[in-house]
Amino acid sequence: MHQQPIRTAPMSSALSTNQVLRNTYLLLSITLLFSAAVSAVTIMLNLPSPGLLITLVGMYGLMFLTVRNQNRSAGLLCIFAFTGFMGYVLGPILNMYFQNGGTEMVMLALGGTAMTFLALSAYVLMTGKDMSFMGGMLVTGFWILVVAMIASFFIHLPAFQMMLSALFILFSSGIILYKTSEIIHGGERSYISATLTLYVSLYNIFLSLLSIISGSSRN
Repeated sequence: MHQQPIRTAPMSSALSTNQVLRNTYLLLSITLLFSAAVSAVTIMLNLPSPGLLITLVGMYGLMFLTVRNQNRSAGLLCIFAFTGFMGYVLGPILNMYFQNGGTEMVMLALGGTAMTFLALSAYVLMTGKDMSFMGGMLVTGFWILVVAMIASFFIHLPAFQMMLSALFILFSSGIILYKTSEIIHGGERSYISATLTLYVSLYNIFLSLLSIISGSSRN
């Protein structure tokens, strides 16, 4: 009797994709908690901001190391170093809000960030929609943001700063949709790289929401 061949490749691919998704969400949760813990220590010790130059060098340097080692165990050390450093950078910013009665603003921004991430992730996971078509738009959005950030050094209008924050939220939301879609469709094989991308997106959304909320409050 003729037997149908057992199709193991699709099943193996699905298992691999699910594993990347699980590992990404697990690592993202742990790194967010670690980053929050570092921020809390920074706030309690009232540590100063590292400054723009150290922030940029540390941020992009550790991002580069993480991507370079995304398929090695050293990548885990790199991403914890990166998220810990970003937690330290965030600490003095949050401390400024707390000292000026902005605790409610921080909580609103935190809640808004969580809701945004859950809604975007749930949409992709429940619909299984392929978001690869967003690639070109995200590249265009990136360069628009670069130009807008350069312009922000010369344009100090509150309305322009709020517009820039809104652009960051839209861009980061698009990245979350795109990266989640990549994971579930097998385009992203490294959970370390995926975690890095999602963490940076959440970080940007949180700071941008905080900026918009505080700007609206002042107005």
